[in-house]
Amino acid sequence: MTAQELGFRHRFVPGVKGGPPVTLVLLHGTGGTEDDLISLGRELLPGAALLSPRGKVLENGMPRFFRRLAEGVFDQKDLALRTTELSRFVEAAKESYGLQDNTTIAVGYSNGANIAASVLLTVPGVFQGAVLLRAMVPFVPSAPPDLQGAAVLLAAGERDPIVETGNTDLLQSILDSAGAQVTLYRHPGGHELGHDDLLAARRWLAGWLGSHAQAAG
Repeated sequence: MTAQELGFRHRFVPGVKGGPPVTLVLLHGTGGTEDDLISLGRELLPGAALLSPRGKVLENGMPRFFRRLAEGVFDQKDLALRTTELSRFVEAAKESYGLQDNTTIAVGYSNGANIAASVLLTVPGVFQGAVLLRAMVPFVPSAPPDLQGAAVLLAAGERDPIVETGNTDLLQSILDSAGAQVTLYRHPGGHELGHDDLLAARRWLAGWLGSHAQAAG
């Protein structure tokens, strides 16, 4: 399907026949593109379908998924609009690419992790799980959504100059109160991703999908 038809410029990599019935929705950080996280997705869950949109907002020429007013200060009106847009794109892509029966998991880094968290809190059910790499609290919901059955990995950097420890703790608390099964992994580094993040995410995905399959069976 084209970007015009689905609303986002994107890449789609079909899942391997006999592979895991999972779609990873890959959401890049500021300045990234739809190509950035494809290799990460392949390493995280070999054989899974990959859906990777490009953010439609430009900040000094760099793609993002929503506007910000300053570092860590989000344009809440634009965030709400873009959250709805992304949710509709994911649902339309599921239908267009025949992914309705797949488990859909967001894998977001930085700005991509932030909008993935916003989708979780705004439109429960779009994602059944999420790997949030260096995420911040997108907003504090007036009432917790129903995230029973959803699972989230929060991967935070202990020396992250952008995302403070307290912000990560607040996001964990918000997701916990909504009923999500939250796992917190703290990396000794900063905002950049390290090999340990990949290993932690792979272990988490394998463990959660294994228990998910057992419950379904």
